[in-house]
Amino acid sequence: MTIDSLSPALAAAFQSRGYSSLTPIQEAVLDPSHAGRDLRLFSQTGSGKTVAIGLVLAPDLERILAERASATETPGACATPATIVIAPTRELAAQLARELSWLFRPLGASVCAVTGGTSIPQELYNLRQGPLVVVGTPGRLVDHLERGAIDPSRVCAAVLDEADQMLDMGFREELETILGKMPEERRTHLVAATFSREVSALANRYQRDAVAVEGTSLGEANQDITHVAHLVKPDERDAAVINLLLLAPADRALVFVRTRDGAAELAERLGQAGFSARALSGELEQRERTRTLAAFRSGAVTTLVATDVAARGLDIPDVGRVIHADPPSDPETFTHRSGRTGRAGRKGTSVMLVPPQARDYVARLFRSGGIRATWSPAPSPDDVLREADARLAAELRAPAAEPADPRLQALAASLLADMDPAALVTTLLARSRHTGPSAPLPVTALVPHEPLPRRPPEPRASRDRAAPNAGAFVPFQVSWGGRHGADPRRLLALVCRRGGIRSDQVGAIHVGDFSSSVEVAMPVASDFARSAARPDERDPRVRIRPMPEANGAAPARPAPRPHGRGPLGADERPRRFRNQSLTR
Repeated sequence: MTIDSLSPALAAAFQSRGYSSLTPIQEAVLDPSHAGRDLRLFSQTGSGKTVAIGLVLAPDLERILAERASATETPGACATPATIVIAPTRELAAQLARELSWLFRPLGASVCAVTGGTSIPQELYNLRQGPLVVVGTPGRLVDHLERGAIDPSRVCAAVLDEADQMLDMGFREELETILGKMPEERRTHLVAATFSREVSALANRYQRDAVAVEGTSLGEANQDITHVAHLVKPDERDAAVINLLLLAPADRALVFVRTRDGAAELAERLGQAGFSARALSGELEQRERTRTLAAFRSGAVTTLVATDVAARGLDIPDVGRVIHADPPSDPETFTHRSGRTGRAGRKGTSVMLVPPQARDYVARLFRSGGIRATWSPAPSPDDVLREADARLAAELRAPAAEPADPRLQALAASLLADMDPAALVTTLLARSRHTGPSAPLPVTALVPHEPLPRRPPEPRASRDRAAPNAGAFVPFQVSWGGRHGADPRRLLALVCRRGGIRSDQVGAIHVGDFSSSVEVAMPVASDFARSAARPDERDPRVRIRPMPEANGAAPARPAPRPHGRGPLGADERPRRFRNQSLTR
């Protein structure tokens, strides 16, 4: 389908961006049978879902603009938007606002973004200008609704982008507050790359007569992304990352790690190795996050080391490679990480660095996503140097874009007259630093299809002190109890924020009068303990530390059976908290 089938205003918007056709998800939403219905949009990341939802909203916006123009309305003391779009992170909200702005500009509809970490007075001024579309993060939208800066009484459509991520981040109450203030007869659209049990519950509660619209079949792998996996010893992970970056040092790369501390440490090491690298994590202030992303978009920074939450939904053009320095914790995270490359029809590569003990887990991860990954040893120094030599040879053999400088031609002739040509070229190559900003590092070649070396048996006493299995939980003590307002929901949000983990990595929560206990999944417990121990300005009196028995020889609690979450009713808690003795 071409853009000629769109209204003149929307066609002009597409032409202004150089687009001549629609993506599959954008074509799918224009099906006449979907008119007037709530939509559940599913498609691969980078497939144009934001513009697709804009095409869904556009007819109502054009109608409302005409109605308000005929009524000669003028901006009032608060915004009365026709559409509110909710996103889990500041970066995603800003990205949505940018995409919808160019799409709706020819219609005459303005878009305003409201996010945490930005100037409230400036946002209040922007809201008073009468935007027809407001995009925001849950907490900031609740703030503006409660202060009366946004009047939701005329909202005809609500959009929830990355709804599963918002639930994982503990925004359930905020979502219920925002949606509860809107008119009952509105349309509610969900946009996602995956459809989890939690998203299904949210959709069933707030959507009516919904229809699923798929740009690509659920679970279908993005054919524009090549997947590669390397077995790497844990202490050689950083060396493998450096070698991977040296394979194409000028390309833009996004490196994923599990924790904020891990992002800062790896970015620092890459910087010391000569790469233009920065970290992106939730602890950065909004101004610094904005500067970091702007530098990455412009190419001033070529390597971004990010946590999952910080990079969720980022739309950065021409990211050639995604490197999973730490394997993702679940298929949904893997989908969103990998989808930062291979966007909008461009080709990309997703590289997974796999510690030997995680080989089977990663293989299952690939199978669950229908992905056929190529397993190979991590690039060695010889691989890096061979690629650098081939890259330089291709550049030198390519036709010159400009005429040769006469001064340099004269210098070349003079040098060739006095020196052996081979010796001259060798000297120049040694000084060209064409291999990249640093020397490649040695990495042990682990071949996936061969049996891994067996470790010698450990003494019995050592085995008794071995870490429990990956499905176990470690208990932590939180200096916050029911007498001070703690409840399971608030504790869950607190520990996820302080420790940089997701809600599904939290086990049982027990609330006492003056303190509480929280269980954290063993694979992330060490990183959680380091992150949670750092001073926190928002809750300086709340301390999180391992339970006394967790520091001794007592084993961690085995993992419970898998469970789901209950409905989203305000009178129900997630099943994780049911049947527990909560002392209040």
